[in-house]
Parts: sequence; structure tokens; C-alpha cells
Amino acid sequence: MLSISCLGFVWLLPASAVQPDEVLNNPVLEERARDLSAELRCMVCQNQSIDDSDAELAKDLRVLVRDRLVAGDSDEEVIAYVVDRYGEFVLLKPRFSYRNALLWGAPVLLLMFGGALVYANARRRNSVGGVRELSADEQEKLDRILNGRD
Repeated sequence: MLSISCLGFVWLLPASAVQPDEVLNNPVLEERARDLSAELRCMVCQNQSIDDSDAELAKDLRVLVRDRLVAGDSDEEVIAYVVDRYGEFVLLKPRFSYRNALLWGAPVLLLMFGGALVYANARRRNSVGGVRELSADEQEKLDRILNGRD
């Protein structure tokens, strides 16, 4: 009974596409490789990390990451190597840089611009559509119409 209920929760465990032949013998390097693979986007699936993807390109990237770690590269050097080769799109969490600053700031700028337009439009409506006094001629004509003398 217990084993059947445990099997029901297997789907909650994180999926990993890493094949046994890819796993490094050194557990420290393998842990680093898993951490790095979780940060890199599969160029085929695009919304999965290479650690979770079954695509051939993801497998090639996992092997590349492990090869770089075995060669002695630091985590930063591995990420820089992959980004140099495939571009920043390969990062699941993009970096903030001068090249993408407009992308990060555009929502704030659009909100501020929209708020300024709404504010300016509201002020214009109040100033143009406000109540004004009747001139003497207009008041006299209104009085005649209301008293039935016209």
C-alpha cells in the first residue's frame, strides 16, 4: 500500500534528461555541471533548461559543459564560453547590461508615459470643459425665454 502511494508522487520529482553516460565520476564536478545546466536554455525547446531537455542539442551542451569543467574551467568561464558561442539567449535568466537596459526599463517608461498622458488629458478636459459665466446679453436673452417674452 505504501509503495503504491509513493509511486503516485513520483511525478512531483524534477525531471532530468541527463543520460547515465553523461554523468561525471567526480560528484563535485557533477553537481556543478547540474547547477550550470539548470541555468542554460535549450535552444530547441526554449522554455526548458538543457538539464531537463531531451533534444540532441541539449545533450551536446550538457557534454560541452562537463568537458569544460573537467578541463578546469570555473563556472563563470563555462557560462562565458557558452554565451560567446550561442549568445545571451542561451541564459534562462538574462543578465542586465547596457544592451538590454531598454528592454528592462521599457515597462516602467511606458507606464510613466501613459500616466502622464492620462494626467494631461484630465487637466485639459477640466480647463476646456469648465463652467463659464454668461455674458449680459446671454443672461438677458435667457431671462426673456424663461419669462415667455420672446
